[in-house]
Amino acid sequence: MLYELLEALSEVPGLGLVEYISVRAVCAAVTAFLFSLALGRLLIGRFERSGLREDTTKTDSARLSELHSGKRGTPTMGGVFLIGGVLLASGLWMRFDGANVYSWSAIVVITWYAVVGGVDDWIKLKVPGRHGLSKRTKQLSLTVGAVVVGVAIAQSGLEAPVGGPHLYFPFLKDYSWDLTAAGGLPFLALVVVVLTGSANAVNLTDGLDGLAVGCVVIASMAYAAIAYFVGRADLSEYLLVTHIPGCGELTVMLGALIGASLAFLWYNAPPAQVFMGDVGSLALGGALGFVAVVSRTELVLFVVGGVFVAEALSVIVQVVSFKTTGRRVFRCAPLHHHFQFGGMPETRLVIRIWITAALLALSSLVLFKVR
Repeated sequence: MLYELLEALSEVPGLGLVEYISVRAVCAAVTAFLFSLALGRLLIGRFERSGLREDTTKTDSARLSELHSGKRGTPTMGGVFLIGGVLLASGLWMRFDGANVYSWSAIVVITWYAVVGGVDDWIKLKVPGRHGLSKRTKQLSLTVGAVVVGVAIAQSGLEAPVGGPHLYFPFLKDYSWDLTAAGGLPFLALVVVVLTGSANAVNLTDGLDGLAVGCVVIASMAYAAIAYFVGRADLSEYLLVTHIPGCGELTVMLGALIGASLAFLWYNAPPAQVFMGDVGSLALGGALGFVAVVSRTELVLFVVGGVFVAEALSVIVQVVSFKTTGRRVFRCAPLHHHFQFGGMPETRLVIRIWITAALLALSSLVLFKVR
C-alpha cells in the first residue's frame, strides 16, 4: 500500500529507491521488527493477566513435565504480535497490483493459518477438558486454506510459458513432472501437502525457547534469496531455473517475517517471557511452504527446512513404531526432546540446532543453483 504512495512521489530525491525489492525488503524487516517489539511489550502482560498461560502439565510424559516445570505459567499466543508485524509490514511494503496474485495469496495464507492456530490455542487454554481443535478439524481447516490459495495461483498462469506448473528435481534440470493433468489436481494436492506439512512441522518444532523461531529466521533468509533470484529474469536464466514473474515480491514478505520473528525472539530467548502458540507456528510454516510452491522449489524446502522435516519425521517414526511393535525409537518425540532427555542443556541444544539449520540453508542454495 505504501509502495503505491511512494511510487507516485518517486520524483522526490531518494524516494525512487522504493522501486527496488531489496530496499523494500529491508524496510519491511525494520518496520515489522519495531511494530512487533512494541506490540509485544503491550500484549505479554495482558496475556498473562487474561490467563493465556502455558500449562506444562498437559503432557503424557512425567519426565517432560519435570524438565519444563520452570516454564509453567509463561504467557502464550505471542504469535499474535509476531504475525501482526508480518501482516502490517507486508501490507505497507509489498506491491498489490492486479497482476501479482502472489502478494494477496501470501496474506491470505498467513492470516488464515494464524486464525486456525489462534482458535486452537484459545480452545486449549479457555475451554475446560479440551486440548484444542481435533486433529481432523485442524487439518481440514489448513487444507481448505491451501486449496483456495492453490486455485488462485494456478489460475494466475503460474509457469504459463512452459504449459503450467511442474515439479522440479534438484540435480535434474532437464527433468520435471507435469502437474496440470486432471484439471490441475496434482498441483492442488502438492500445494496441500507442502503448505499443511510445513505448517505442522514448524508447529512440532516449537517446543524449546527460541528453537522454532530461530530456525524460521534462518530458513526465511535462504528463501528470501531464492524468491529474489526466481523473480528476476536475468538471475533465473543464469541459474537455469524457471523465471516466475512477481515471485520477487515474496522477498519483501519474507523480510517482514524475518523482522517480526527477530522481535519475537527478543522475548522468546531463554528464559522465554512468552511462547508463540499455534497462532504463530502454523502461520510461519504456511508462509514458508507458500514461498516454496510459488518459487517451484518444493523439494528444496526439504533441505531449507531440514530441521522441521527431522522433527516431523521423528514423531511419525515414534508413533508408527509404538503402534506396531510397542517400542519407542526415541526417548521422546519430537526429536529435540530426545536430546533433552539425554541430558543436553536446553540453551546448548537450541544453539546447536540453529547451527544445523544454518548449514542446511546454505546447502539448499547449492541445490537450487544446480537444479
